[in-house]
Amino acid sequence: MAEQHVPAGADVERGHTFDGITEFDNRLPNWWLWTFYLACIFSVFYWLAYHSTGLATLPLAAYEKEMAAAEAEALKVDDESLRAMSADPEVVAAGKEIFTVNCVACHRPDAGGMPALGPNLTDKFWIHGGSPMQIYNTVTTGVIEKGMVAWESVLGAKKCAQVTSYVLTLRNTNVENGREPQGEPYDGN
Repeated sequence: MAEQHVPAGADVERGHTFDGITEFDNRLPNWWLWTFYLACIFSVFYWLAYHSTGLATLPLAAYEKEMAAAEAEALKVDDESLRAMSADPEVVAAGKEIFTVNCVACHRPDAGGMPALGPNLTDKFWIHGGSPMQIYNTVTTGVIEKGMVAWESVLGAKKCAQVTSYVLTLRNTNVENGREPQGEPYDGN
């Protein structure tokens, strides 16, 4: 069969008809073709930059790097760091301020403890342990059966560490009219 010449601009049917819809043999629009060509070119440069040469960082790798940096900068809380914080006057002052706002209702301003509420924090006796980490854990997680609120969700880890450092400075100061000793004696630092 000989090829027929079709005038420009005429609609040429492809011979396919489905559900009453006739398919014409039209060219793709130029904007669509240019978008396709540019996407192909971009994909080559993208592959080279992200996967072959390592010039750019993939989003997941960048996220993991940022999270690792954030974890490294996060507050390291252990017995030694809390003892070091309790030797820093600025940290202790910040802890005292937080204590004054949040803790005096149960522990009194001098930390001597309120009857039937908070224990005396100025003696050597501790109900839930007297090591810096035990005190920090008591502040952060609270003691529900004793009515102690978990302060970490309210204050955050840094402020809880500051309060703990302040409480460590109060230990063995034995204020007047402090509440009777409760718990086990702790003779460590």
